[in-house]
Amino acid sequence: MRVMPAGIWRLAGRLIARHRLFAVALAPALLLRVDAELGYRWQSWFNDSFTYVRSAVTLTPETARPSGYPVYLWLLSPAHSYLLVTASQHLMGLLIAVMIYALARHRFAAPPWLAVLAALPVLYDGFEIQLEHLVMSDTLFLFLAMAALTIVLWSPRPSWRACLAAGLLLGLSTTVRSTGLPLIAVLAVYLLIRLFGDWRRLAVGLAAGLLAFAVPVLGYEGWYQAKQGEFAMTDSTGVFLYSRVMTFADCSRMALPADLLPLCTAVPPDRRPIAQAYIWTPASPLLRYPEPEFSPTVNRLAERFAVAAVEAQPLDYARAVWDDTVRSFWWSRSPFPNEQTYDAYLFGYGSPHLPGSPYRGYSSPMAYYARGDASTVVVDPYAALIRDYQRYFWLPGTVYGLILLAGLFGIVRRWRRGPGRDAIAPWLCSLAMIVAPAATAEFDYRYVTTAVPFACLAAAMTLGTAGLPRRGARGGADGRLADAGHDQRNLAADAT
Repeated sequence: MRVMPAGIWRLAGRLIARHRLFAVALAPALLLRVDAELGYRWQSWFNDSFTYVRSAVTLTPETARPSGYPVYLWLLSPAHSYLLVTASQHLMGLLIAVMIYALARHRFAAPPWLAVLAALPVLYDGFEIQLEHLVMSDTLFLFLAMAALTIVLWSPRPSWRACLAAGLLLGLSTTVRSTGLPLIAVLAVYLLIRLFGDWRRLAVGLAAGLLAFAVPVLGYEGWYQAKQGEFAMTDSTGVFLYSRVMTFADCSRMALPADLLPLCTAVPPDRRPIAQAYIWTPASPLLRYPEPEFSPTVNRLAERFAVAAVEAQPLDYARAVWDDTVRSFWWSRSPFPNEQTYDAYLFGYGSPHLPGSPYRGYSSPMAYYARGDASTVVVDPYAALIRDYQRYFWLPGTVYGLILLAGLFGIVRRWRRGPGRDAIAPWLCSLAMIVAPAATAEFDYRYVTTAVPFACLAAAMTLGTAGLPRRGARGGADGRLADAGHDQRNLAADAT
């Protein structure tokens, strides 16, 4: 019995032979992920994981964060397997590397070594592998965002169909993580730059992208209204922004109405805890109101307070955002925002305690999802191998900063010749993924992990074409002739 038709085997053999360097890089990365599965059977847990699973089994959107990821868990729930969840996420990680490599080679004539180098962080960063193994939304978000970018960048002049698909994927990513929202602006900026002058194509592309983006977002908000009574993504945007400003907010410098005064604190700014303490600890002033902290009323009050604080202290707000953004580029990782959160990003020595009350005859919603024990089973020597690997193989923040600078240098240097204008899209995506959380909530290391692949892609796109014409181009060592040929082929395809 043949497992695969002979033609598929031959095609796979040709692909491996043509891209043997990438295949060599991909194989050990796959084995590391297999080792993670065997060592930590079959998932790792983070604080947010438990609410994600609870939302999935009840099919109810969360009030604190978008619930696109619980919908994904619900779609996989008939298998009652966390192995299926984390294996699919590991596969997404590998596919993200494939997309980076394919874009760098197909569109931008990057030499094989550079295209592979751009994919290495997502393939081999120990924190990336651990993030894929967590029951968390980040890997799904990263996969959707990178797929959107791949589609829109695949041709020099994206068609309306590509814009439609990219907008839809970005809309889905926004229902998974709110960081997807600024990425639609990045798409619009890219289309404006790339299609400038071709006004009809630009208008159609923008309309297609924005309309497709709105479909999953509005659909999600309709679901949220049906379940929570509010046409919104969450009831938490104001709450998180409140936590952001509470590291510096001085009520004596704001003219606050009486209903916002309970949100003030007498603790001097230099003695205040980290931002998230103003949401998740019993000392949070948000708990002074009778309504839950993630409710429409408290969310609106918190948002009004935060806006007043930013207006009264714009420089303090800018400094808070700057400090958290710069933290992304530190060489070493410190236990931030606290030891418990930092340890959750490490492959540990045992399973954490799984909270939750009994649900439908099982000890917790997590157990109900698996129809059995949901604890992580740590099995050596596999666990010891991936645990030690993560301690030594990861991308320091300073290197990420240098990759961003390399991409920016390439964008400026090659702006007039095409690749720089294309690379602005992944470069801005990477920047948005670290600045947006710093501006609206607080820094977290996992946001850096998801931002790195886009910076790597931008650098490969701009640095890989220097002096290298595309294969088949005759003349113009800078690749301009090749770009023109791609434009003509794309226009011909659109015409048909």
